[in-house]
Amino acid sequence: MAQRWPERLWIVRHGQSAGNVARELAEAGRLPRIDIAQRDVDVPLSPKGEEQACALGHWFASMPELERPEVVLTSPYIRARRTADIIRDCGGFSPDANRPVPDERLREKEFGILDRLTRAGIEAQFPDQAEFRRLLGKFYHRPPGGESWCDVILRLRSALDTLSLHHAGQRVLIVSHQVVVLCLRYLLEELTEDEILAIDRAGDVANCGVTEYRFDPAGGLNGCLRLHRYNFTAPLEREGAEVTREPDVAVAPK
Repeated sequence: MAQRWPERLWIVRHGQSAGNVARELAEAGRLPRIDIAQRDVDVPLSPKGEEQACALGHWFASMPELERPEVVLTSPYIRARRTADIIRDCGGFSPDANRPVPDERLREKEFGILDRLTRAGIEAQFPDQAEFRRLLGKFYHRPPGGESWCDVILRLRSALDTLSLHHAGQRVLIVSHQVVVLCLRYLLEELTEDEILAIDRAGDVANCGVTEYRFDPAGGLNGCLRLHRYNFTAPLEREGAEVTREPDVAVAPK
């Protein structure tokens, strides 16, 4: 039976963004709204985020050429695309890799009317939504104009179908966002709601943290992807790049 999964799959959260920094300042000041001018799609990396991305590029570059990523897919958001470009510029891709390809299914979770609000801002402006989220839980709650985790998972099911159809046997790097990293774990490992939310509660995904899967031909009928490491930050620590774990800018409850 033909292999249906990539030989290796790395899933990386983008480097620290200007939005991550603005959110941290808003939370520290107990402000209702995060002060950032750009659309979420246009939020750039911070200088620290660029340093993190290059450190990760150097880590990939330290691998033999035939072990580095040869297919690179990114969220269309600037912070993810820029992270992928810096990894490439710092030598992290296989020599025959094509340029990173944006895929809108890998975009950040959409927060709708809660966009840019801190937890305090949500409770003040939309107390009904704070209560709905308490009752439904973060996995199922969908704010008006936004998405639930289940909505993100639905579009990622399609992305994984594309991965298995077009990139079986290849080495694939995905650069995306915190919720996407977690939702891909949910799908690839066939987790339950309780299991993935327990992983989420254990700590935020680090900026440029690496989640890696390797193909196991003995797993199931056609083989499977086995988790090799999660939230791996040694590539940053090795170069002295600060490890940051701020949630994304859009809203306090991910």
